[in-house]
Amino acid sequence: MKPKTCWSPSESACWPSGGIFDIDRSRERIAEIDRLAAEASFWNDQQRAQALLKEQAGLRSTVEGWERQQRRLEDARVLLELAAEADDAATAAEAAQAAAQLCLAIDQMELARMLSGEHDRANALLSINAGAGGVDAQDWAEMLCRMYLRWCERRGYAVEELDHQPGEDAGIKSATYSVKGEWAYGYLRAESGVHRLVRISPFDANARRHTAFAAVFVYPEIDDSIEVDIREEDLEVQTMRSGGAGGQHVNKTESAVRIIHKPTGLVAKCQSERSQHKNRSTAMKMLRAMLYAMKLREQEAKLDEAHSQKKSIEWGSQIRSYVLAPYRLVTDHRTELKVGDVDAVLDGEIDAFIKEYLISQASRGRTS
Repeated sequence: MKPKTCWSPSESACWPSGGIFDIDRSRERIAEIDRLAAEASFWNDQQRAQALLKEQAGLRSTVEGWERQQRRLEDARVLLELAAEADDAATAAEAAQAAAQLCLAIDQMELARMLSGEHDRANALLSINAGAGGVDAQDWAEMLCRMYLRWCERRGYAVEELDHQPGEDAGIKSATYSVKGEWAYGYLRAESGVHRLVRISPFDANARRHTAFAAVFVYPEIDDSIEVDIREEDLEVQTMRSGGAGGQHVNKTESAVRIIHKPTGLVAKCQSERSQHKNRSTAMKMLRAMLYAMKLREQEAKLDEAHSQKKSIEWGSQIRSYVLAPYRLVTDHRTELKVGDVDAVLDGEIDAFIKEYLISQASRGRTS
């Protein structure tokens, strides 16, 4: 297949500054924040100062990314000119490959441009829970974990397992991960909702087709500058021994912590550390993120969306279906995008679904 190109020899050597990425405006804002930071009173309001520096870091990342792609475009153009002068097919092929990679990078930048939500740049808390379907649902939840871990690996995101509840016979009941990397929440929020699997069950001796469900919840990791009112009397704190497959990872002390927020029923649990104090701190951080996300949903009147805690993990509530039998197809019911390569999707190639969802949300003016 001939590589896709996104420019022609007659085009100028760079994109006009600004345009869809507003590069000139970003540079002006970076300079403005530099001037503010130089003022003696800048740190009098630490919350405002931190917010401005965080905004500046995001703008710098955008500008540097744009400049990096400009340089790649110029390098590809030079290769193309050399190939034309020398009538060198190998160099022409190299130029075409560089152009295709450049187009992919520009697509990713354009996708990032749609991530304009307040917390889209934030790290994410990813929770996967088995729903209706018994052991198949628990196996399905574990398959989803692998899918997201593979996706995170491709993006270079750092992942830490915070909680893991194995199933009785196979798979998992639930798992929670911390995903650290730029735009982690912005991308992963597209995956929040109920996922449905249809396949010939490997746990059915009669090889019948079964349907299983699992729910994915995604929360932004919020910092201490965001206030979330949590009253101590509203909390039920439970401690227990950490679970695991055995061996050195089994904790023989009650270091795992589960915190239940009684007014909402939200539960945060962490068992990743051997220290009960550290696990409690992480669980409280998770609970703050959950409560903050719930507050945002209420403000935006989106309790019926995929993020809603009130949705059942069963028929009629799924955002996406993964059919492995009698045919093979993955369908996103929000955007109607269909992908036939089910194996690739389950191996973490979900960017097409994320992109279509973000485009659909942007067209509706939604960024939650």
